[in-house]
Amino acid sequence: MRAALVTAYEGPAALVVREVGEPEHDADAVRISVHAAGITFPDLLATRGLYQVKPPLPFAPGLEVAGIVLDAPDGSAFAPGDRVAAFLTFGGLAEVVSVDPAHVVPLPDEVGFVDGAALVVNHLTAHFALTKRGELRPGQTVLVHGAAGGLGTASVQVARACGAEVIAVASSDVKARLARDCGAHEVVSPGGFLDAVRRLTGGRGVDIVVDPVGGDRVTDSLRALAPEGRLLVLGFASGEIASVRTNRLLLGNSGVLGVAWAEYVRLRPAYFAEQWADLLPRIVSGQLQPMVRTTYPLAEAADALRAIETRTAIGKLVIDLT
Repeated sequence: MRAALVTAYEGPAALVVREVGEPEHDADAVRISVHAAGITFPDLLATRGLYQVKPPLPFAPGLEVAGIVLDAPDGSAFAPGDRVAAFLTFGGLAEVVSVDPAHVVPLPDEVGFVDGAALVVNHLTAHFALTKRGELRPGQTVLVHGAAGGLGTASVQVARACGAEVIAVASSDVKARLARDCGAHEVVSPGGFLDAVRRLTGGRGVDIVVDPVGGDRVTDSLRALAPEGRLLVLGFASGEIASVRTNRLLLGNSGVLGVAWAEYVRLRPAYFAEQWADLLPRIVSGQLQPMVRTTYPLAEAADALRAIETRTAIGKLVIDLT
């Protein structure tokens, strides 16, 4: 089979597509013929050895896939021929993968393989961030940074589906249109988002800030919080990990909460299927739909990672292996 392998911790340039052996049959795992694999920011970090999980070289990045079951453990919920989506600890950029059954979920006929792969990490991360970590309630206001990226678009959609008022932060007209297409009620620019939030909320601020960007936005994100607001830290796409002045938390009775969905799921495997079941009606109805603007063949997986690295990616990127 073909796989896209990281051969050195030197970024996307060190990704090479080559023939490798298929995963051997494992009586305790589900083997899947991969039709599509999503590209995520952790994949980019992994190509430089910067992700918290550092697989030995060479390895295939890829945390999310969709495809057809080849074989499954006796007594599991899956059988050969089933359409599924799955979450992996890397390895997804390959034609065949072997996955723990707890991290495999059924993919309805109404959802294509490209969308199925694109939903796993970003939409379930957004759901975990907003509902479990942020304790979002209907009628609250959510500010989403990086709102035109894969995680940002998912966060806008999930927040809107949960009954929130959504303010998106986007850096161009193209990205602003995408954020609105996802359901954002308002879109503001990164440079003036604090003043815009104060104006749009009548000076109150927002209940939740979703921040996968980090860097110099953190201070103004804290200033943008309403009393008892929550800043959700999902990543550091800016490349800078900011410090927090804790006096701001004291004065506003506010909080900064880390969001590590993958780690949570690895410790509590059943949560993955619980989330999927909760979101599935909205996925089937089209209320939650990944904003896939570009697909790449496996041979061009490095280009997809470069688009994330250069911050030129719009929406969600997916590798199509069909």
